[in-house]
Amino acid sequence: MAGKLEPDRPPESPGPADLSSRSVRDEARRAAVWLGMALAIAGVIVLAQPILLIVAGFVFSVVLDGGARLLGRVLPLGRGWRLAIVALAGFGFIGWVFWFAGTTFAAQFEALRIVLDLQIDRVMLWAHDMGLVTDSTRASLGPQLMGSVGRLTTAVGTALGALASGLMIIVIGIFIAMEPHLYDRGIAWMLPVENRARFYQISERVGFTLRRLLFGRIIGMLFEGVFTFVMLAIGGVPMAALLGLITGLLAFIPNIGAIISGILMVLVGFSAGTGTGLWAIFVYFFVQNVDGYLVVPFIARKTVDLAPALVLAAQLVFSALFGLLGLLLADPLLAMLKVTLQEVSKGSPAAAVPKKRK
Repeated sequence: MAGKLEPDRPPESPGPADLSSRSVRDEARRAAVWLGMALAIAGVIVLAQPILLIVAGFVFSVVLDGGARLLGRVLPLGRGWRLAIVALAGFGFIGWVFWFAGTTFAAQFEALRIVLDLQIDRVMLWAHDMGLVTDSTRASLGPQLMGSVGRLTTAVGTALGALASGLMIIVIGIFIAMEPHLYDRGIAWMLPVENRARFYQISERVGFTLRRLLFGRIIGMLFEGVFTFVMLAIGGVPMAALLGLITGLLAFIPNIGAIISGILMVLVGFSAGTGTGLWAIFVYFFVQNVDGYLVVPFIARKTVDLAPALVLAAQLVFSALFGLLGLLLADPLLAMLKVTLQEVSKGSPAAAVPKKRK
């Protein structure tokens, strides 16, 4: 009826779309957190390769930074000059390995391949005679091994992809090593002001730990390569220089690298006779024990303490997920994670400013 008054309505209550409600805002924040975590996990999976390249560049920058710091103890030069010397020395060594050593050992590499093929055939024949494998297993073993190697190297891909990846790692590492404080401030800027001092402390501790870890790794590589070459040459093992070089380079991959170099060493040793093969076995265990229990602990005594089983498990997981690059970065990533968790578990420090690199 016209002019009839509307009945009184009950007071309105907030609906599900009304963000003025405290409960709705709380639920929206919770949903945003879970959505953000899901997107972050998806981003890590999709962008795993670029993220690993960035991490590898950071690890390379730690090597350059550690070399510059070490050189600063004997040369009164600016940080830029010291970085240039370390970078040129490192690139010079890599060039020597690929050019001079490569051309010198080209014939030995081919001989090594032939020796390994013969030794693997002998081992498989012995296993077949003992009833351990069948003819079908022998026929399929080669393709299976090649398939495993192919899966292990999926992170690198083709030779062109490996070259591009290596170049990106070098460029990222050089830029970070030139101005590490700049990148620290950039990351800290995205954090709340009250958490920045904590970030600077964790960043400094992670860098210190990685420098010690990688320095010990490099010294261990040098020791293993030279000592292996000398010991194999004394025992008359063929291709001692090549095996020493391979052992030293593979020493960068803890545990797994030692196993691969040991297998190569023993196969080549037995190709020259039983006595030479036994000597190769002795050299392998002697070098690994001296390096593992004397050299590396003496040099990197205060570095992060990683359990061998934990390192091996991390290598297996990262190699399965990310290929060869994940295998190489498993140890540094595990060290960074452990140091970060240790520092976070401590109490919040007083406000501080980041230390300037010398």
